[in-house]
Amino acid sequence: MRKGVPTLVRQIIRKALEEDRASKDVTSQALLDPKLKVRAVIVAKEAGVLCGTGCAQLVFRALDPKSQWIPHLKDGERVTAGEKVLSITGNARKILAGERVALNFLQHLSGIATLTSRFVTAVRGTKAKIYDTRKTVPGLRFLQKYAVRCGGGTNHRMDLAQAVWN
Repeated sequence: MRKGVPTLVRQIIRKALEEDRASKDVTSQALLDPKLKVRAVIVAKEAGVLCGTGCAQLVFRALDPKSQWIPHLKDGERVTAGEKVLSITGNARKILAGERVALNFLQHLSGIATLTSRFVTAVRGTKAKIYDTRKTVPGLRFLQKYAVRCGGGTNHRMDLAQAVWN
């Protein structure tokens, strides 16, 4: 989800950072040298299907455009507990300011992808397909439907304007 990131996704990231007031991280501002550079690694706590790496990258890049980002896995890939998901190098204050927002996207979207994958696996070998609905969290539909696709599911329709069976 890097090149050609939809404006909607950028807006979601911006809103999430505004909501968390990431630019006002008083703890990091009080304790860390503003020039301190660090390397952080996000590690999976549970096995599942990864989703949300693009969102995590956008979070960190929004706060520190000079940050270096290394994905160890791609969205839609299986991840095991303890496995590295991504590494980020940059300004310590900015990384800490964005880590909770980045983790929230990774956890939420990976949860959807993982559950979808379980259902897809359960019907494998049958003619059944796993479809999603429009029952999504307001404002997050695009990302949640992306997570369903990462888990091997099929999107039903994005909105009421689309035909029932595309």
